[in-house]
Amino acid sequence: MNITLGQFVPGNSAVHRLDPRTKLIGMIAYIVLVFLVQSIPVFLVPCLFVVLALLLSGVPLSYVGSSLKPMKWLLVFMFVINLFFTQGERVIFAWWIVRITVEGVRQAVFISMRLILLVAGTSMLTLTTSPIALTDGLERLMKPLAAVRFPAHEMAMMMTIALRFIPLLIEETDRIRKAQLARGADFESGNLIARAKAMLPVLVPLFISAFRRADELAMAMESRCYHGGEGRTRMRELRFSRLDVCAALVMAAFLAAVPVIQIWL
Repeated sequence: MNITLGQFVPGNSAVHRLDPRTKLIGMIAYIVLVFLVQSIPVFLVPCLFVVLALLLSGVPLSYVGSSLKPMKWLLVFMFVINLFFTQGERVIFAWWIVRITVEGVRQAVFISMRLILLVAGTSMLTLTTSPIALTDGLERLMKPLAAVRFPAHEMAMMMTIALRFIPLLIEETDRIRKAQLARGADFESGNLIARAKAMLPVLVPLFISAFRRADELAMAMESRCYHGGEGRTRMRELRFSRLDVCAALVMAAFLAAVPVIQIWL
């Protein structure tokens, strides 16, 4: 199973060399950019941003496509819900209780595009940033909150570990499922309740494996004398460079382009 969510692709591209704080702030700005879009043609701006990031990072397009695979049923569900339940005046098709309008089609495409762009854009963060760099970047960004006794380091560590465990758990689920299929398990036949019961032989060993991995990780951290962020040093100190300034200017240009284009249209 090709799972890219939470995985890191090593490289030496311009995007890889960016400071993790720049990429985290850029991710937040990108999310704002996507939500600023109020018309379908303007989605071209965040699309260009994702394409530019892909070209500069050298990450294959297949990796981003793989990150969208787990979302396919959610995309179909969101598209159908918005298509049939959005009220509108310009009717395209009507039969019994089924009513499809121009506004419904527009809303379905709009929501689907927004979800695809959010997943594709934010997956670039984990694909081009190592877990250690991501932890350091999150900790440094949340450091001002230490004034109110907020555990910035511990929170950053937990978020990074949770993100890193996503592909591991998905791979483990696929491995257990294949092992149960080899033993004659049937996950396809029967109604919804029967299929849910058939998943028990997968869920039980999956939970056991997850707890075992968590215990092993805790023991490994304790054996390395990990006691939180207090007094902790780093092998690589984070520093902003000219590349980060250029990236910030590019992101600002994309953010400014959205309202300008929408006003012009």
